[in-house]
Amino acid sequence: MKKIEAIIRDEKLGAVKEALKAAGVAGMTVTEVKGHGTQKGITEVYRGRQYAVDLISKIKIEAVVDDKDVKTITDTIVDTAKTGSIGDGKIFVSSVDDAIRIRTGESGLKAI
Repeated sequence: MKKIEAIIRDEKLGAVKEALKAAGVAGMTVTEVKGHGTQKGITEVYRGRQYAVDLISKIKIEAVVDDKDVKTITDTIVDTAKTGSIGDGKIFVSSVDDAIRIRTGESGLKAI
């Protein structure tokens, strides 16, 4: 099993969520996060004054999937979330040793 963590733009959440459902992702966790990558934030103007915003609001989507589905899921996220501009986000894939469904005690792929 693999855990896919995707950091995306706020406005792309709806489209990515629907695309992941269509791709067969059974469950996901969505969290509002703040951070910055290589762009180190942005400069905005408010009432004629410039100020730096070094932590930008993003959305983190987490899903645990079968190893064979990783390429399909990551491609789906990239295709749906990509705008071609700086700040589109990142995807991280890591191994998951086990998953356990608390209600039934099922483990492994049956639990996801």
